[in-house]
Amino acid sequence: MKALRTPDERFEGLKDYQFEPNYLEVDDTEGGSLRVHYVDEGPSDANPVLTMHGEPSWSYLYRHMIPVFTGAGHRVIAPDLVGFGRSDKPSQRSDYSYERHVGWMGSLVRQLDLENITLVCQDWGGLIGLRLWAEMPDRFARIVVANTALPTGDQPMGEAFTAWRTFSQEVPEFPAGRIIYGGTTSKLTDEEVAAYDAPYPDETYKEGARQFPVLVPDSPDNPSSQANREAWGVIRGLDTPVLTAFGADDKIMAGVDKVFQKLCPGAAGQPHTILPDAGHFLQEDVGPELARLTNDFIVRTS
Repeated sequence: MKALRTPDERFEGLKDYQFEPNYLEVDDTEGGSLRVHYVDEGPSDANPVLTMHGEPSWSYLYRHMIPVFTGAGHRVIAPDLVGFGRSDKPSQRSDYSYERHVGWMGSLVRQLDLENITLVCQDWGGLIGLRLWAEMPDRFARIVVANTALPTGDQPMGEAFTAWRTFSQEVPEFPAGRIIYGGTTSKLTDEEVAAYDAPYPDETYKEGARQFPVLVPDSPDNPSSQANREAWGVIRGLDTPVLTAFGADDKIMAGVDKVFQKLCPGAAGQPHTILPDAGHFLQEDVGPELARLTNDFIVRTS
């Protein structure tokens, strides 16, 4: 599998992002390997908070939350999905599939031997992270579900998602930073928009970002629909504590929190919240508050 690697200098001097890079290799499923980047902050012997980003962001999204977690004594693992951030970027859109993404992140969890994980997942970070929870539930202590879903294609995705997917496929130049800007309530500075564009020197680096919207299971016969149904079958039998925290201004994910509250046994009795003045990328709008809610959740369920 041919892959591009964003030059290191693209990541120099980014606002509020001074974390040392860490790397490991994962099987690309074609006889080679891909380099995956992850942030690893806080005490190495502490239980980990695994923060998983989505489309088209990267671990920069969690820069305001990581210090709140480490300040409470937690270890934070914040990977960049393959195709994003400082991770390698396969050069063909056909290289990207939902199942490969799950496998690549599963390899990271196993290689780092993460246990007693607190998963914080948003957007595609949930589509992937929740599959990992179903695949290896003994490794996960609790789940924070933030503006995400685990779709099976058995229910319509809604007009907002359809419009987003159409835009993502038809726009001549995929504007990653401006997409993040548009999904926030507080709005980013030009410097922050540039940081979200940093992983992509040109359009050839954006094949993963382009492909993600069409990988969402939106019909019952999608290649990953059955795998997600099976994951739900596992999740519905788990008593792992689950907390939902959704942004009030997120139109795409509006109401999906109720699905988790209904179907996850461990969601019963938790102080689920809708965060005002927060859009789809709530880590940007209310990151420290979301981190504090997570810290409280850890204390309450430990």
